Amino acid sequence: MKAINVGLCGVGTVGGGTATVLKRNGEEIARRAGRPIVVTMAANRDLARAREFVGEGVALTDNAMDVVNNPDIDIVVELIGGTTIAKDLVLAAIENGKHVVTANKKLIAEYGNEIFAKAQAKGVIVAFEAAVAGGIPVIKALREGLTANKIEWVAGIINGTSNFILTEMRDKGSAFADVLAEAQRLGYAEADPTFDIEGHDAAHKLTIMSAIAFGIPVQFDKAYLEGISKLEAADIKYAAELGYRIKLLGMTRRRANGIELRVSPTLIPAGRLIANVDGVMNAVLVKGDAVGATMYYGPGAGAEPTASSVIADLVDITRLHTADPEHRVPHLAFQPTAMANLPILPIDEVETCYYLRLSVKDQPGVLAEITSILADGQISIDSMLQKPAGDKTAEVVIVTHTAIEKNVNAAIAKIELLPSTNGKVVKLRLEHLNG
Repeated sequence: MKAINVGLCGVGTVGGGTATVLKRNGEEIARRAGRPIVVTMAANRDLARAREFVGEGVALTDNAMDVVNNPDIDIVVELIGGTTIAKDLVLAAIENGKHVVTANKKLIAEYGNEIFAKAQAKGVIVAFEAAVAGGIPVIKALREGLTANKIEWVAGIINGTSNFILTEMRDKGSAFADVLAEAQRLGYAEADPTFDIEGHDAAHKLTIMSAIAFGIPVQFDKAYLEGISKLEAADIKYAAELGYRIKLLGMTRRRANGIELRVSPTLIPAGRLIANVDGVMNAVLVKGDAVGATMYYGPGAGAEPTASSVIADLVDITRLHTADPEHRVPHLAFQPTAMANLPILPIDEVETCYYLRLSVKDQPGVLAEITSILADGQISIDSMLQKPAGDKTAEVVIVTHTAIEKNVNAAIAKIELLPSTNGKVVKLRLEHLNG
């Protein structure tokens, strides 16, 4: 059968991996897709680098719009990143009636609603498996494999840089700044690591998964972000003593009054499988009402792991290339006319458990004052740890049962005003992730 012609926009790490895997496994991929999938044109600023990956016989250009406007290209693969040129490129490809594959989580999380609406109108597919968790096929699992389920929640360790830093802090007892420097030296963290360590990358991915899990529009602007840059080694140590590990966790949960959508450092029981996902690896845990909890684990980045997801999308589109658009799997799993209008809950309305650490004067009656304030806020205590800290002070660590965030914040404000309290209270969220 006639080959599917692919135009590759961006031949960097992922683009190079995509070209390499397509050439190496071309025959196997064609057997699955029903026809060959061939890169016939590529765009890259460095044409010599692009030639190294795509080989001879592929047309090269330094203008990605040349690919989009080529009438012989069936599928445009956008691997440029960002939301300026990439957005124009994707919308132009759709306008020209071309299918699109992208690994651009920022683009989908921030402009997915506009892109999907245009694709629907034009009868083309926009596929984005590689935008979330690299080589882990979690989008397909959510959109197709779990379609019988009412999804209750999705929890993910979906940023390898942050997970590496937290693993090293736990294993070596090192401070955040020291481990960040090591991550940068090893190439796991960028020179400016803000996008990773402050939760932006994870929130983009979580926004996409939340939309697919609950059939809501993508709403990145309403996600709550809290990074790991202020996390102290003491909290990692105390969490371990209490039987928990701290991870930068993306959490989205269906509530009666809306959807939780948040990324923050979170305690997870050490016995949970996801709590033992270490280093740069990623994992996503999904709770469905019928299937229970299922976990998806693997490399969240890298040339060939991410290329694996890009090519899986190419195969899917190739199989559906001539299918009636009405019979394709919807971009966000639910039919566009059946999307829910559920609100994203503000962080004050979140319900979860909490870890609180505070420094207090080591004197009688202090704990009674603190527990009284918590009780007044309808916050019950699950466990407590008290450690002498010298100079007639002590550190108190409290783990609560489920409480509403605004009640916890109000209680913390009162505790910080006590004459017996030294400084600010450290607050971290805690998820049991029961299957």
